[in-house]
Amino acid sequence: MTTDTASAPPQPRSGAERSPLRKLFSGSAGRSIGLVVALLVICVAGAVSGGDRFVDFGNVITILSQASIIGVVAIGMTFVITAGGIDLSVGSVLGLTTIVGSLTAVQAVAADSSWLVMVLLALLVGLGVGLVNGVVIAYGNVVAFMATLAMLVGARGLAELVGERRTFVVSDPGFKAFFRGDLFGVPVLVIMFALVAIGGWFLLNRTTFGRRTVAIGGNREAARLAGVNVKRHLVAVYALAGLTAGIAGVMMMARTNSGTSTHGLLYELDAIAMVVIGGTLLIGGRGTIMGTVLGVLIFSTLTNVFTLNNLSTSVQAVVKGVIIVVAVLLQQRFAKRT
Repeated sequence: MTTDTASAPPQPRSGAERSPLRKLFSGSAGRSIGLVVALLVICVAGAVSGGDRFVDFGNVITILSQASIIGVVAIGMTFVITAGGIDLSVGSVLGLTTIVGSLTAVQAVAADSSWLVMVLLALLVGLGVGLVNGVVIAYGNVVAFMATLAMLVGARGLAELVGERRTFVVSDPGFKAFFRGDLFGVPVLVIMFALVAIGGWFLLNRTTFGRRTVAIGGNREAARLAGVNVKRHLVAVYALAGLTAGIAGVMMMARTNSGTSTHGLLYELDAIAMVVIGGTLLIGGRGTIMGTVLGVLIFSTLTNVFTLNNLSTSVQAVVKGVIIVVAVLLQQRFAKRT
């Protein structure tokens, strides 16, 4: 006897059955390819609208130089956001480090010993502020947004008090000779950005520190149950963000030949935008240094194209805002698929 069986409705293909091409473009490699394509489109637009001025080697170096300082800040921000946090104080910390590093008394000590004193003090200030942020957030149980917002205001105010609202000119010849030099035509500041990016990539992708950062951002309680000292690790992550802000402060002193409390104004917002555009999830649990570097280059190249075409800063702000909104919407879409 034969029985009729109703045919089951077709089931949607699982993630394992997706085509290789779809797998590629839904993963980290696909997101990086998308960013590279976006950067190439901007470059083509710049070459068409700016002509020889855009493709000139000097202009390319200008783009990379402009990207280097904010790029170093963004590398540190990548770790913070990957861990599920946020740091609104990095711009103010950068300004504070330039003040401390360029104080007249500090430069006098550097003149008698070495310009490395200026660098060391700037880095220690950045690291110290980052440690304070981490301790307040991890052990004080203060929400990262509020803790770093308070530090944003406090660090900027401290910079104004220490510097007495003055601009200090960097006069140490050794400092200027080193940081304003180049290697085979590539400025030292660009090389520093590349080294920080390489170090950040290695730390996030090839070390236990990076794996723990991702784990904490993905599920803090699960990471704790797995044996990760979450509080201590968060302190280290925020200290790292402070250290990169200190490195960026040294680079800012070299580029502008000065230290002032207004350096780094709104850098925290630019850094967050670049990290998000690069593919790091705002909710934590996924981070990409390569994506951050591409996000930095996209923003810097776009700004350069706007400048060459004499577009107002208002237009630039509107376009950047649209890009950020689109990036966040795409993030939400990709997050739902994973």
